[in-house]
Amino acid sequence: MYEHTEANFEERLGHESVQDMDRRKFLGASVGATALLLGTPLSAVSQELRDRHIPSGGAAKLAGPSLRELKEQYRRDLFNDFLPFMERYVIDHEYGGFMCNTDYTGERVNDNKLSWFEGRGIWVYAFLYNNLAKQEKYLEVARRSVEFILKIKPQGADALWAKELTRDGKPLVSADGEIYGDLFIAEGLAEYSKATGQREYWDMAKQLVLKCVRLYDREDYRPNIGQTYLGNDARPFPGARIQGVWMVLIRAATQMQEMHTDAEIEKIAKRSVDAVLNHHYNPAFRLNNELLNHDLSRPTNEYAQLVYTGHCIETLWMMLSEAARLKDKKLFDTFAERFRRHVEVAWDDVFGGVFRNLMNVEQNSWTLDKVLWAQEEVLIGSLFIFEHTSANWAREMFNQAFDYVQNTFPLKMKKHGSPLWMYGGNRKVEFEEFKTRPKRVENYHHPRHLMLNLLCLERMLKRGGRVSNLFT
Repeated sequence: MYEHTEANFEERLGHESVQDMDRRKFLGASVGATALLLGTPLSAVSQELRDRHIPSGGAAKLAGPSLRELKEQYRRDLFNDFLPFMERYVIDHEYGGFMCNTDYTGERVNDNKLSWFEGRGIWVYAFLYNNLAKQEKYLEVARRSVEFILKIKPQGADALWAKELTRDGKPLVSADGEIYGDLFIAEGLAEYSKATGQREYWDMAKQLVLKCVRLYDREDYRPNIGQTYLGNDARPFPGARIQGVWMVLIRAATQMQEMHTDAEIEKIAKRSVDAVLNHHYNPAFRLNNELLNHDLSRPTNEYAQLVYTGHCIETLWMMLSEAARLKDKKLFDTFAERFRRHVEVAWDDVFGGVFRNLMNVEQNSWTLDKVLWAQEEVLIGSLFIFEHTSANWAREMFNQAFDYVQNTFPLKMKKHGSPLWMYGGNRKVEFEEFKTRPKRVENYHHPRHLMLNLLCLERMLKRGGRVSNLFT
């Protein structure tokens, strides 16, 4: 389907970095999660993980009671912990939408809302309704946010929603030409259309995607994009091609095409795949550059050394999802190997987890914080690959990442009395440092991980743990 060319061989970052890190090969086989999936004796598993009902054994592959208990763990994390907290502290039951400027105790910093988090929240609750819990209360949450955001739809063919809003929808901070907010709203509206059976919301999503592509194709798009990755002193880069944009475009396009086939959305999907497959991929170090020139050529300055590993890992599982939609095994296998490569390079062999930002490949200069969303992208991608290939490396990768995440991020594991997981931290993800970070609730990456992997596990259970027949 896609030609493989020679190239085939949320927020400002901090600056806690290191030069010349000694990186070792990624190793599988962590103790706790290996017990979960591979049958290690219970005595080898940490007591805290046992307290969370992590299973003590199972078959020699993802199957049987072990798989079932893993599914139940995911259900508890979603339905017992995350969703009740959202219901009590974050969902705006008066105006609709989500007040995510809330800390892990439920204390609200302010009532402001973000267009990004509205679109994301619509998607989460519509997807939840469509796939896991067909309860009107979840659809109602999505509906109220849709009504809230459409009531303040910007006027003008290429106008964008404000980035930050008051509780009742008055604009506070403009989008400043950035299209992510509108793309997340498009993703949410498309999923809401599926939930309600109302095609007009899908059509609205399509028009938002087309508008965002028009803006992205301008030669002066987002000249300050480099600051996101390299800090305030980064040189301007107008019109850059941004892997993160292709990432959000392909995610929206894949889902929208699964609902309704559309030539214009298919064209955007193909553009996105080609950009990541044949252009962002840098054969010199077998990693994806985050930023390219407007014509998709590689920069000759410091941006040629920039690899935002968090986006790479996230983008690649979304590309895998698109390859699965197309039933293109060659494409799937290529993206699976690249996913593996990026996780291996980003893994912290000392403290565990993946780093999200390789600022300079040759200097081996990294941002050393750990963010939850990047770890959860590893879990989504590795389980998805294992489901469709039964590759041992994917199983081992999931095992190690699962063990690290479960031992590191859930606040109740650290006995801090909250059902939430820390959304980020320093290299060790220490609670005291986490408390100094901006107060917000992550209403997208975390529930997306829980829902996608829960669905993946349910599919695997139905097949008795056997590999899928996607490509047969």
